[in-house]
Amino acid sequence: MRGRAWLTFCTLCGLLLGLLLANLLQGPAQISALTSLQLIAAQLGWLPAEQFPGWQLDIMQYVREPRVLVAMFSGACFALSGAVMQGLFRNPLASPSVLGVSSGASLGAVLALYLGLAAVSVWAIPLLAGLGAGLTLFLVYRIALLAGHAVLSTLLLAGIAVGAMNGAASAFVLALSLEEWEVGRMIVYWTMGGLDARTWDHVLLILPAVLISPLVFLQARRLDMLMLGETHAASVGLDVGRTRLVLLALTAVMIALAVSVSGAIGFIGLLVPHVMRLLIGAQHRWLLPASALGGAAFLLLADLISRQLFNDGSVPVGVVTAAFGAPFFLFLLVQRRWRLG
Repeated sequence: MRGRAWLTFCTLCGLLLGLLLANLLQGPAQISALTSLQLIAAQLGWLPAEQFPGWQLDIMQYVREPRVLVAMFSGACFALSGAVMQGLFRNPLASPSVLGVSSGASLGAVLALYLGLAAVSVWAIPLLAGLGAGLTLFLVYRIALLAGHAVLSTLLLAGIAVGAMNGAASAFVLALSLEEWEVGRMIVYWTMGGLDARTWDHVLLILPAVLISPLVFLQARRLDMLMLGETHAASVGLDVGRTRLVLLALTAVMIALAVSVSGAIGFIGLLVPHVMRLLIGAQHRWLLPASALGGAAFLLLADLISRQLFNDGSVPVGVVTAAFGAPFFLFLLVQRRWRLG
């Protein structure tokens, strides 16, 4: 299994580097692969920047690189959160939206757009998205604790209910914004997920989510114990409630920051961890980092497909991920139904 895991990691790293370069080449301005690499080297100080036209440096540094980094980091956060949720709920159909955290972050971002706060500060969307995700998680956990302790089934049902409330509130705000065409258009495109016009400010916004990901990796052994059942985990000395709360808080932060910079991109947290589990097994010390790499590669691939097929950018990347994820989700449902007889 270890050899298979390392082979998967090497393949994912090679795929990620290839997609990284392919996305840096994508755009209306024609810049060759060699020139792109030289431009990156010039930014690192390895080559004199004076030998390149200024417009090439500007396009690479201020347009393409931030977009690629936001795609990588967002995809990794979505997939890593999905892997944690699937392990926590012991269910391959679980995803970051299962507790309503994604919809809470989306509601906060929609409010920032509707109130015009996003035009005032680039920090408005992540702050309100984080607030929405945090309040949703707090509300769901408090509802689950009404029975005395947070049972997974109660958490799941509470998350679905609160997520539906968040979705209804977002739809209400969207209906109010339709009187102002530009604001309504921004909200609609944002809810579909997209990577257009991303800057280094967006990279800095999602960077904290990348920095806390090692804390999630450190929970791998505890997730393995939870996969065997809460009773077994508690019998070997694991503080189940504290571990669950820590994992939920970490995933809430990652989802809030990812949603705030890339919009409501769906199905990555469902599809990628499931595929990685088929490739390398269910041990989380391998599954978690593999899911992060796979999520980054998948979102880069979806963005590349979106820009190749629709040069005018009329179709956001979230539509492409849904085109892959929705049939896969239906396949999992049918497969699960067959197994249950």
